[in-house]
Amino acid sequence: MKRKMEISELIFKIVAYVFLIVFALMCLYPLVYVLAGTFSSSDAVLNNKIVLWPVIGGEGSYRFGFTVDAFKYAFGYNMFWVSYANTIFVAFIGTIWCLVYSILGAYALSKKRLLGRHGFNFFLVFTMWFAAGIIPTFLNYKATGDALATIVGGQDWGDIDLKWLIVLAMGMNATNIILLRNSFEGVPTEIEEAARIDGATEMQVLMNVYIPMSKATIATVALFFGISRWNGYFWAYKVSNAANQSYSWPVQVLVRDLIDNETDITGKFNGDNSHEFANQGIATSVLYSFIVLSIIPILIIYPFIQKYFAKGVNMGGVKE
Repeated sequence: MKRKMEISELIFKIVAYVFLIVFALMCLYPLVYVLAGTFSSSDAVLNNKIVLWPVIGGEGSYRFGFTVDAFKYAFGYNMFWVSYANTIFVAFIGTIWCLVYSILGAYALSKKRLLGRHGFNFFLVFTMWFAAGIIPTFLNYKATGDALATIVGGQDWGDIDLKWLIVLAMGMNATNIILLRNSFEGVPTEIEEAARIDGATEMQVLMNVYIPMSKATIATVALFFGISRWNGYFWAYKVSNAANQSYSWPVQVLVRDLIDNETDITGKFNGDNSHEFANQGIATSVLYSFIVLSIIPILIIYPFIQKYFAKGVNMGGVKE
């Protein structure tokens, strides 16, 4: 028999649903606005005529409609596609790099026979409580870049392609390692013992037992790493600017630089192999198109990994 809800419970549910709907709309509206601005005419953007849908026209005769002029300009701006290629490189290679050493580190920390295991786990968690700070972190990255330059015969970090520094030096994430460690600790020891009886080596146990049984957590961690690499801009911007390597900018750094300098955005696209925008409106529309193009890969990939998300977090975040 279905239980009848009390008045207080009904009021709570109504308030909760209204709050969630309003919150969802607040999160969704910026994306809707950017999409509308991308497909709107430059005059409509310049005169703030956009609310929910694309608007075209000018001189007081605005109406619903769309144009792809912003995308035409965007596809002709070479710097954007150079930055896009940089982002694909950083996200793909960086995610693989982060997964490799995170899996190896988590596997080692999950073993009770590891000498000094509690100390290593403490220092791992300690980095989540106390960060080194911006200046020490920057100096650490610079020292790492100088060391990489020395290896390849250069003098300082300006002599190397800093995309490699972004990949190698900026991949540490204690939370993801802890998720993987907890997931590995949940694998039954009987399965590992059976594999060792059959003559499996340490690496074979990891590859054939632990990784297949922790696919959900690994997929979740890969999603975390991939999104952080794709959206990351702060350290990539600081490092590449300090070494005067704007050609190594990821796309998010380029977009953020254009947003920060929106007052003179029309001048950002002047020069060889680029378009000279007629006014601030079309320049802003092109900026919106950059933002839309930059999030498309994540929107495509996320639905395929989402099914692992809840299971992966539960397996890696709960320790029995």
